[in-house]
Amino acid sequence: MPQFSFDLAARSDHRECREAIRCGSKSFHAASRLLPAEVRRRAFALYAFCRLSDDAVDLSGGSNDAVGRLRDRLARADHGRPRPFAADRALADVMRRCAIPAAIPEALLEGLAWDAEGRTYETLDELFDYAARVAGTVGVMMTLIMGVRSPEALARANDLGVAMQLSNIARDVGEDARMGRIYLPRQWLREAGLDAEAWLADPTPDPRVRAVVARLLAEAAALYRRAHSGVALLPANCRRAIYAAALIYAEIGVEVERNGFDSVTTRARVSGRRKLALLARSVVESGRLEAGAPRPSLPCGQYLIDAVERGRPAPKRLSRPFVEWRESFVSTLQTFERLRRDARARA
Repeated sequence: MPQFSFDLAARSDHRECREAIRCGSKSFHAASRLLPAEVRRRAFALYAFCRLSDDAVDLSGGSNDAVGRLRDRLARADHGRPRPFAADRALADVMRRCAIPAAIPEALLEGLAWDAEGRTYETLDELFDYAARVAGTVGVMMTLIMGVRSPEALARANDLGVAMQLSNIARDVGEDARMGRIYLPRQWLREAGLDAEAWLADPTPDPRVRAVVARLLAEAAALYRRAHSGVALLPANCRRAIYAAALIYAEIGVEVERNGFDSVTTRARVSGRRKLALLARSVVESGRLEAGAPRPSLPCGQYLIDAVERGRPAPKRLSRPFVEWRESFVSTLQTFERLRRDARARA
């Protein structure tokens, strides 16, 4: 790929990406405030392209043409010739600066293509394959923009992405069903004595569905535990944010359980007050995490790690420890104050 010595994105492009995450994901936006400024800016760029891609497929009614157009936009960004859109320019800049192989965001688009074709998932392993594409890829790219490329860190990042996607699936069972979709493993539904198509025709909080949701959240919880050791492999000034994101997304499962695992008539939400408590917990606990013994990657994510190892060489990192620590500290205080005000306003 050609190399460039100039920015591919303007400050206004990055500001537009920041607004996309502010409106699109309150949980991720809250956790991202704990990141150093430069890493946070790159995270916003990644999120903006992921959000744009997801919306483009949804708004097209699941059109494969939409996926094809996104692949063209990604290819242009990868070659340093992005389309004239803020998210495209910001993505191109981040891919170049952080040596992100195109195969990683291409895998995300493949997952969206599976959505477009209405693919269903027979087993948990098949669901893992999907989750690695639409969420594990994001975890891997986030690790790369933090300057970490070790296979162990990337494997744990994929664990975290898959766990987060399982949490989302467990939360959105009813919402997905009303759109004619079901992501729960079909094999599990049959084992519970439930016909998936019959249930989709009349989605109710059936005790058998609740049992499957509980089973899926147990799998997610195991992956969150695996992922925690990977946080210790990240730069010290990034650990709080990633650990906070893990805690907040895992809390979705806690809320689903509080609702009796009924994700059909009730959508679990993590309150601003609870997010504030989890952010505080992340500040305290993230420094105590230990890497532990290396574990193999989930099979669904190994090809992402291989793509990084085959890809571009890692860029040289510029050390700005004091400046980054100060920025992160100030941002942490601002985040706590904003969430405290939000919690008071809702009280």
